[in-house]
Amino acid sequence: MEFNIPFGKQTVNVFLPDKNVISFNAGKGTKAGSGYKSDKQDDLNEHDIVMHAIKNPVQSPTISSLSYKKNNACILASDITRPCPSNKFLPHLISELKKGGVRTIKVIFGLGIHRQHTAEEKLKLAGESAAEDCMLLDSGAGRFIDIGKTSYSTPVEISEHVLSSDFIIATGNIEYHYFAGYSGGAKALMPGVCSYNSICANHSMMLEDMAAAGEFEKNPLRQDIEEAGRMAGIDFIFNVILDDSKRIIGAVAGKNNEAFIEGIKTYDAIYEVSSPEKADIILVSAGGFPKDINLYQAQKALESVKNIVKDGGIIILVARCMEGFGEERFEEWMHYTKDFESIYGKLKQKFVLGGHKAVAVSRLLTLASVMLYSDFDKTATRNMGFEKICDIQGFINESLKSDGDLRIAVVPNGRFIKYCPL
Repeated sequence: MEFNIPFGKQTVNVFLPDKNVISFNAGKGTKAGSGYKSDKQDDLNEHDIVMHAIKNPVQSPTISSLSYKKNNACILASDITRPCPSNKFLPHLISELKKGGVRTIKVIFGLGIHRQHTAEEKLKLAGESAAEDCMLLDSGAGRFIDIGKTSYSTPVEISEHVLSSDFIIATGNIEYHYFAGYSGGAKALMPGVCSYNSICANHSMMLEDMAAAGEFEKNPLRQDIEEAGRMAGIDFIFNVILDDSKRIIGAVAGKNNEAFIEGIKTYDAIYEVSSPEKADIILVSAGGFPKDINLYQAQKALESVKNIVKDGGIIILVARCMEGFGEERFEEWMHYTKDFESIYGKLKQKFVLGGHKAVAVSRLLTLASVMLYSDFDKTATRNMGFEKICDIQGFINESLKSDGDLRIAVVPNGRFIKYCPL
């Protein structure tokens, strides 16, 4: 079997014997997404999917009706580290706002604690049409205003550019997230356009057992996000579901969080994947650019497969990491991943954003070894507790010579895999 593993904007090709490859139980849902159905995958049209969702919102009037005679509006959009193709749907959302008589529209990119965008990146994310009609802003530009605390004691401090808007649309793409349950929905607001203080308080709940991929109702961290969205007054959400080529295959729009719940049901139907066995070796990619732009983002791929690696097994992470670690505190904490008890205790004593991801890596390293195929050199890779690998095919071949019965799992797009033994 040949596998094309995404690596930056390229692929790495690996050949494996059929008998050694683990087969997954995949989702059985329609590829057409929520509300829009087609008998043939080739018939799918991204424009039609987007417009169907916009024209048929879940438990909500249309955007033009809701925004009627509003002075200004803002659309919360994903930043450069996310695969969400905002430029494909922003013009349609903007058109609906204009029908409602909205005069000033801002597109605000939710940075969380990520870096600022260049002007070129903003234009690429929004598209020329949106750039002509709207102000393009990063959420980190300006003050954050405190509007109170959630029932989980999380301070909700939001960008002044959002709070000064009369109408708020939250956008994004739905996929599994290793501690928020899912991306999308109110996550565009928390952590997207919130302060470091707010994000730190929310993310501290990642240590809770139910803060896991695919968990929504019982996930305290996710429910904290939903509460923040209600406090801020998100008026409308628009979320897309993407295939592995980042093509829109589904979309939902409407009231938060009713529309979002419909979206995750559709996503689960398509992408809920399980494994009947655990693997000796897992070959996993973050999904290529932009998800492997840095290790801070690519780390999520490790979390997606941690439940299907055998104790003492090996995970090979394929992630280019052209921008290195991607976050200063994460880089600092990654030097201590070899001592889980110490780094975990340090985080429990005082939660530090960036440190939280290093702790997740450290926890994984108590169960399995990680080999990293990336732009990092050998020394940097070893300093973070990983082993650098330069020839994946060669390593696999040598491993199979030693043990011809090795079980190998290949997850080329960082998809969350559940372990469901037969």
